[in-house]
Amino acid sequence: MAEVKVRELRKAYGDVGVIHGLDVDIPDGAFVVLVGPSGCGKSTLLRMIAGLEGITSGTIHIGERLVNNLPPAERDIAMVFQNYALYPHKTVEANMAFALRMRKMDKAEIKAKVDRAAEVLGLTPYLHRYPRALSGGQRQRVAMGRAIVRDPQVFLFDEPLSNLDAKLRVQMRTEIRELHQRLGTTTVYVTHDQIEAMTMADKIVVMQGGRIEQMGTPLEVYDKPANLFVAGFIGSPAMNMLDAVVRHIGGAVVAEVAGAHVPLDQPGLADGQKIVLGVRPEHLAPGDTGLSGQIAVVEPTGAETYLFVRLGARDVTAVLRERRDVRPGQDIRLGVVPGASHVFDPASGMRIG
Repeated sequence: MAEVKVRELRKAYGDVGVIHGLDVDIPDGAFVVLVGPSGCGKSTLLRMIAGLEGITSGTIHIGERLVNNLPPAERDIAMVFQNYALYPHKTVEANMAFALRMRKMDKAEIKAKVDRAAEVLGLTPYLHRYPRALSGGQRQRVAMGRAIVRDPQVFLFDEPLSNLDAKLRVQMRTEIRELHQRLGTTTVYVTHDQIEAMTMADKIVVMQGGRIEQMGTPLEVYDKPANLFVAGFIGSPAMNMLDAVVRHIGGAVVAEVAGAHVPLDQPGLADGQKIVLGVRPEHLAPGDTGLSGQIAVVEPTGAETYLFVRLGARDVTAVLRERRDVRPGQDIRLGVVPGASHVFDPASGMRIG
């Protein structure tokens, strides 16, 4: 195992910059998820760590070694790709053993490593099958097994679950996390799915436009998003964003929004200051006071009910944990759970307080 350190990393294609001076520390044994929308640079960063993409400037250390100019085979990493990248004409066993055979490793040692990885991944009954005879989840396990047998310092995962159906994605992310807990190998995982990031990571790196917007534990990023982009990207359904004005009323500081007053506990807000008020859907609750609107759509999911409510020209989403008799077209008031709102500067987009 080893830590990964990225310093002032830049990547440009001609005059077009795609990675802009990134600094990232990935601790030894950590499971770090790079997350962001398509085109944010997360896969490019992963491929630069792997040595599959050249760097324009900056440094990458894996353990104590500077690996800028080392080829992928000498970096002691193993990568799991989105498309599995299995040899269709080789059995599961041969796919998993291929890299070890290329190293001229002893046959008995190869068999021991493959058998151990197959047992860990539940692949023992499938060792003599070909990839065409496997399900998507089984193929992904084979790709993971091929990485495990190499016993690398770092695992790199490039959106490994995006080709799987929803139920299998949930199962596989649990299996990958359990595998990491068992092996303890430093892992860098790329995804555009913020649910994967929240449920799997020790540390999340949120990216946009080749830059890092925020780094932290999943709950740190969720509870205290650094800016409007992170607030809107992390969380499902997304955080509600409402233009508001700060008012000082009788010693209290409130946000005036949609004809209602929402108490604020952020210090230093000036009377009349324009803000963006952020409220998570689960922090809006029906009541006798609060934001007044009309229900547009009701989406029952069983455990929860999603309400899409029109507040004049604005729409908000509320998540109800308890079941209520609500219908489209019904008037409703939504109160904000005390202390649960977020305040952002509309000019810079940065969090206030």
